Amino acid sequence: MADSAARPGAGGIDSSRPHSARIWNYLAGGKDYYEVDADAAEKVLAVFPGMRDVTRASRAFIGRVVTHLAGEVGIRQFLDIGTGLPTRDNTHEVAQRVAPESRIVYVDNDPLVLVHARALLTSSPEGACDYIDADVRDPDRILAEAARTLDLSRPVGLMLMGILGLVPDYDEARSVVRRLLDALPSGSYLGLNDGATTDPAYVEAIERHNARGPATPYTPRDPESIAGFFEGSELLDPGVVSCSRWRPEGEPGPEVAVYGGLARKP
Repeated sequence: MADSAARPGAGGIDSSRPHSARIWNYLAGGKDYYEVDADAAEKVLAVFPGMRDVTRASRAFIGRVVTHLAGEVGIRQFLDIGTGLPTRDNTHEVAQRVAPESRIVYVDNDPLVLVHARALLTSSPEGACDYIDADVRDPDRILAEAARTLDLSRPVGLMLMGILGLVPDYDEARSVVRRLLDALPSGSYLGLNDGATTDPAYVEAIERHNARGPATPYTPRDPESIAGFFEGSELLDPGVVSCSRWRPEGEPGPEVAVYGGLARKP
């Protein structure tokens, strides 16, 4: 399960089938979901009660990545693909707390996300915040539209959080990452996480979820495959690890079945 941008475009909101962005919102304690999404989430929790821990660890990881990029590195532009429904501490909020002039472009293609993003993802006066309705598997369109808000000749923080599991073919998913990074200059960064096959209960819960016919099935990957998305980039310490173990602010929590990392494009 993860934030969504891989669902084929639709003219309206489909409330008859569970959707990953809305399920994720339910698990994160949000209010923007339908009964079908809550039911799907509860079925996952019945098999894998740790799913809420996965959700919390993923959100906290995103916050630490953005804080590091905006604060320690000085990144002032972010391309966040697979936004999902707005929650607490969205990318622009974290970045603009550090640097109000930061510019953020969000990408998703769920109609409900679009409605909420336009209403809630508002920028600081000094910065900018835009939303693109596009599929992660269409990187050329994403890049063309992002260039309206971002200067792609300057370093960008590319965020692919929980989205590549919605692209089932691994080679296609890697191709998407390469195309996006190829268009960004040296000194850009890739922050990425995804569900991992490290916990059998998590894998079973996702398999059962996929069998129920969600709008988009989800494909967890082993840590080595997740690390493969960073090929050609310079991974920052501690590398690709369980998100709860990536530069925790205090004592690291228990390992969770979502792995990620942050890397610099040389």
